[in-house]
Amino acid sequence: CGDVGYGKTEVAMRAALKTALDGHQVAVLVPTTILAEQHWTTFRERFAPYPVRVEMLSRFRPPKAQKAVLAGLATGVVDIVIGTHRLLSKDVSFKDLALLIVDEEHRFGVAHKERLKRLRKSVHVLTLTATPIPRTLSMAMSGIRDLSVIETPPADRLAVETVVCRFDPAVIKESIERELGRGGQVFVVHNRIQSLPALVRLIQRLVPRARIAMAHGQMREAVLERTMLDYVDGAYDVLVSTAIIESGLDIPASNTIIINRADRLGLAQLYQLRGRVGRDRLQAYAYFLIPADGRVDETAAKRLRVVQELTTLGSGLKVALRDMEIRGAGNLLGAQQHGQIEAVGFDLYLKLLEEAVAELRGQRLEEEIDPVVTVDTAAYLPEDYIAEAAQRLSLYKRLAGVRTPAEIEDVGRELRDRFGPLPEAAAHLLDVVALRLQARALRLERLEVRGGRALLTFAPTTPVTSQRLVELLRAHGRRLRALGEFVLEATVPHGPWRETFMALTRLLQEFR
Repeated sequence: CGDVGYGKTEVAMRAALKTALDGHQVAVLVPTTILAEQHWTTFRERFAPYPVRVEMLSRFRPPKAQKAVLAGLATGVVDIVIGTHRLLSKDVSFKDLALLIVDEEHRFGVAHKERLKRLRKSVHVLTLTATPIPRTLSMAMSGIRDLSVIETPPADRLAVETVVCRFDPAVIKESIERELGRGGQVFVVHNRIQSLPALVRLIQRLVPRARIAMAHGQMREAVLERTMLDYVDGAYDVLVSTAIIESGLDIPASNTIIINRADRLGLAQLYQLRGRVGRDRLQAYAYFLIPADGRVDETAAKRLRVVQELTTLGSGLKVALRDMEIRGAGNLLGAQQHGQIEAVGFDLYLKLLEEAVAELRGQRLEEEIDPVVTVDTAAYLPEDYIAEAAQRLSLYKRLAGVRTPAEIEDVGRELRDRFGPLPEAAAHLLDVVALRLQARALRLERLEVRGGRALLTFAPTTPVTSQRLVELLRAHGRRLRALGEFVLEATVPHGPWRETFMALTRLLQEFR
């Protein structure tokens, strides 16, 4: 996981070369023919000094060339193949595939990735993306996949200046004029093929001196390829296209992008499109245009806010995390790549996932005991101490998750620092959390304290031995008695809470 231009392709190239020199085959799967072409050129140039044969498989290649590549893959003559979805066809077979590289992973559906599993029994998989889809990110964060993040930006890279504004011909005219004035090129993205020509005419009218080209996926392969190559060579100033330019294209001279109807595009798409500019040392600009009346739905508004907030270099992973928050983490086993999570809540979902992963790895999982501690004193965070309900809930959640006495002390210090001296009820709450911690270590299911009596209910898996219980029953005499196999009753001071708490702490320590 790394931002656009951070060197993910470099990592992939080194992995591919190492695999090829060790005598195995590599498949590089990319989402568009244009990107396949670009990678093919880069790989061939870099690997020219080595005895490695790199080929490309896409609809750009004539049928005869495709046949030769397929034969080379089956016999092992071709070491590295770069291809689009064409690589997933049934007629593609490898002699010894050892590494599969999936570039721009968020552009492939679950069905595509599952199809690769038939190649994948003993194949290593390297996935490259700036913005992993929620399902993949969730799998990485829960340990099903390994996650590696490239966070260091290239030298002298500047963050792209991002503007969200209503559709206005004056904004389009000014931004194109400014870019042309400094000798650069402009991307204009409009994701509807039918109305692309109308937008080209509008831009030509606004900026008569601009040389404009148009590109979209329904053009003939040869024409599209020629248009893109001419744009890269500087024959055009403005490229008006659909979102086909989203994936991995590297055109350093383009430093302004205008995206029309940005409210209709996904969060990862917006982030990727913005990544097409700002790859040089110049300040780059991204304009996200929404309808002139300013009406966008709530989810689209959230997406645009996120992409406007996260403009710092290396924000790709943060964008993906926010995307997972907005859309949910998807089905682990189904084909849906987002949603569903609200049915169980994110924390419980991750806990269940963690347990399933540990079980598959053969790790012995002991069910965690969550002791119920009941005391006859007030233990809570008063409203007049912490007025905001959201803050109180956040602190309760934090206290529920503490695992060490040091964490309880940290929360206590933070409360005093933020809200002043602890009221009695809040101090009692911290004591109850400390008792709960001790009870968890002893695998107590319940600890009930009422009227000078403490009832301790142990789980059958408690680490306290029967021998230790007998010793304590003898030592305490009438102050400690057994009510059943796993239930004990103890006499504790029935007075000020502090005395009761200290007596309980000492008693629980004796069981260790």
